Amino acid sequence: MLVAFLALIVERAAGYPDPLFKAVGHPVTWIGAVIAYLDRTINRPSWSDMARRLAGVATLAILLAVSIGLSWLIVSLVGWGPYGVASMVILASALPAQKSLEAHVRAVADALDRGGLVEGRNAVSRIVGRDPERLDEAGVCRAAIESLAENFSDGVVAPAFWTAVGGLAGGAAYKAVNTADSMIGHKNGRHLAFGWASARFDDLINLPASRLSGLLIVAGALLVEDASPANAWRAILRDAGKHRSPNAGWPEAAMAGALGIAIAGPRSYGGQMGNYSYMGEGGRRDLASRDIRRALRLYVVADALLIGLVGVAAAAVIIVA
Repeated sequence: MLVAFLALIVERAAGYPDPLFKAVGHPVTWIGAVIAYLDRTINRPSWSDMARRLAGVATLAILLAVSIGLSWLIVSLVGWGPYGVASMVILASALPAQKSLEAHVRAVADALDRGGLVEGRNAVSRIVGRDPERLDEAGVCRAAIESLAENFSDGVVAPAFWTAVGGLAGGAAYKAVNTADSMIGHKNGRHLAFGWASARFDDLINLPASRLSGLLIVAGALLVEDASPANAWRAILRDAGKHRSPNAGWPEAAMAGALGIAIAGPRSYGGQMGNYSYMGEGGRRDLASRDIRRALRLYVVADALLIGLVGVAAAAVIIVA
């Protein structure tokens, strides 16, 4: 619990330094390399769907074994003295993405203000998978806010939650599964069977964090001017269950309700239009860069509440122990 709290503080303050990334990469890139290798070698197009699904189960088992095993080895080597805890905190600080998430979403608002729709589309294409050329200004803003809400859950709260529950091993295992879901958890010909296990397990382990994320956004709305906690809660109850994901609807509906806007909704991936439900109401009004900045203010407060909550939990564990 203490490791999770200190890791959140370190990452919020410093992020993941670019020189370190250029020198050794990032845990996600390391995990991604393993996943890509397994995808190339044991996801055979000539195999039956059942064989490919079993290969996907084996891939998930390998990722969990490697991430948990290496974490336990590191903990056993560094120990629980001051230097050992500091080492674990530094490693665990690479798991959440508070600072980089804010920076990437803020870059979309800055691009819209600086260069209009063309630059806004370019900036948002770095954080979402939908077709940017089909987005108008409101669509760019909606995509950025939606990404902020969803990634607050699976990129910040979830790694913090599982690090708090399972230490460095818990956080690393979560990151491995979440990375696998993003790489192979797609409903396409190549990955529908192979990525099934990773996608379903990712849904399962994101359940607690997604609910907590929604509640943190509701609580954060109490402290942010021009945000409504009551509307955030009503939007969760009304819209979260309509989302195509069992988890993303909670933070997205909470964010939309709190700000009085609508996000999600129909969008195009790979030239194919998907008719997804809206989260929130807001009269489907046009959005602008100022709405992205409103969402960022709410995100910063909700993130601070997360850090405070983990800190209180860590203090309670220390006192009880």
